[in-house]
Amino acid sequence: MNRNIKILLVASSFFMLAGGLFGPIYAIFVEEIGGDLLTAGAAYSIFAITAGVIIYFISKWEDKIKYKKELLIGSYALSCIGFLGYLFIQSPIHLFLVQIVFGIGDAIGTPLFDGLYSKNIDEGKDVSEWGAWESLNYIFQGIAALVGGYIALKYGFRPLFVIMLVLSIFGLGTSILLVKYNHIKKNGKKNKKNRKKK
Repeated sequence: MNRNIKILLVASSFFMLAGGLFGPIYAIFVEEIGGDLLTAGAAYSIFAITAGVIIYFISKWEDKIKYKKELLIGSYALSCIGFLGYLFIQSPIHLFLVQIVFGIGDAIGTPLFDGLYSKNIDEGKDVSEWGAWESLNYIFQGIAALVGGYIALKYGFRPLFVIMLVLSIFGLGTSILLVKYNHIKKNGKKNKKNRKKK
């Protein structure tokens, strides 16, 4: 498993944990801000439709761009803003706006993540290395669901949102290594070439 795959796995794992903490108790929070089951459904619908429509158009453009890793990092930053937004939600309208932010972040990042992950898979390990991602996804979602429920029950939603934000920031920080590592790698190759010329 090469370093880019490892970085992508670690970065996405932080975001899996952050999102998973809130998933199972999402409807309870919606009730606390004056919403109902229809509000919860509408909020998810806004997220999914926003992401789906934007993905359809933006993925065609992302095929052609040079700085895919940088744009992926930007999408993670947008998701961090979404997690920050949870701290300021006081009504269903605020929730809808945060879901739009998440929808845009997912729309930008999901095709890029899939493309970069596929591109960096070791030859002959396409199933096992995608399996590693799927495995982490299920495991972290399961752990996060239990932990998130406990934190919300014991301390309330605000501390939970702070933890989610911190985890997403760790994920963002990890993703920056994609660019940093490749920059160092490129500079190393250039230095080797220059030495050979001398």
